[in-house]
Amino acid sequence: MLRQYQHATLQSRKAKIKRKLWLAVITATLAFKRAMDMLLSFVALLMLSPLFLFVALAIKLHDRGPVFYIQQRVGLQGKEFPFPKFRSMVMHADALKDSLLNQADRAGDVTFKMKQDPRVTPIGRFIRRFSIDELPQLWCVLKGDMSIVGPRPPVPREVALYTQEDRRRLEVKPGLTGIWQVSGRSEIGFKQQVELDVLYIESHGFWLDLKLILKTIPAVLTGKGAY
Repeated sequence: MLRQYQHATLQSRKAKIKRKLWLAVITATLAFKRAMDMLLSFVALLMLSPLFLFVALAIKLHDRGPVFYIQQRVGLQGKEFPFPKFRSMVMHADALKDSLLNQADRAGDVTFKMKQDPRVTPIGRFIRRFSIDELPQLWCVLKGDMSIVGPRPPVPREVALYTQEDRRRLEVKPGLTGIWQVSGRSEIGFKQQVELDVLYIESHGFWLDLKLILKTIPAVLTGKGAY
């Protein structure tokens, strides 16, 4: 009996030590990822500031409307945050969306996508093609609402339609780029997006993040799958 008790106590201590080591590794990994996010987003914001000014001026001169389009998006553990983009559509585009639902590329999908969306402005088509409209989200990365790499943040109405499996996308911080963004972008259907996001969540780490960042560069420059 005494030996059994001692053995059980030893196993319990080993399990506790393993848990502590695992938590320490996770904490260190997240801290490193956050440090890299802050560094990369800060440097990118500085380097791209002339482009920001040029795009803002072009949008303003086109129709005198607001430069930015800001939505509420859902991030880590379901927390909502303001999500900015350079405005690529006509003003009051949201009010026109309902009339276009039956023309969506994938009817019944959780997300709404149209290749030839009539609401997109000429300037908007250009900045969307090269993902320039997404650059203001670097501020979200610097603030800590987003990461450089991770699942794209959904809008609340999409989350309301999520299954339990879909909600796994909310287990990590959303990102600017990820697996499906370098694998076809808007051409990837919602279910496949979820599968690829879950794959990222289960295998993410420094080397995968670096690989995805490097793959993002040609994906952005070619504009494949962007609309």
